[in-house]
Amino acid sequence: MAITGMQVVSLPVSDQDRARDFYVDVLGLDLLRDAEMQPGMRWVQVAPRGGETTITLVTWFDTMPAGSYRGLVLETDDLDGDVERLRGHGVEFPDGVQDAPWGRYVTLADPDGNGLVVQATRARRPKD
Repeated sequence: MAITGMQVVSLPVSDQDRARDFYVDVLGLDLLRDAEMQPGMRWVQVAPRGGETTITLVTWFDTMPAGSYRGLVLETDDLDGDVERLRGHGVEFPDGVQDAPWGRYVTLADPDGNGLVVQATRARRPKD
């Protein structure tokens, strides 16, 4: 196989405007695209600045109800600072900051209840 990366992760949401505002204004991701695909369907795509993988906020997959996604891990260079900033936006962290063998992290939910993790940046795997 010659797979070289991951491009897009689809995240199920009920309201694309509300989700876009959360991911851009609260989490600080960049809005890459917000465009009509066809009547009644929009492509809303966000990503961390400089990130290779993007997120599309989708409403059209019947098998992916809004709020059903778990385990999307985002990285930060300043976990403690981001936790305080996000708390200022009303974001809750039910378990507080956690320490694990793989690093420090917090869990939170987006407005639809999708489960997210914000983790302190870790060393990358070396590229072959």
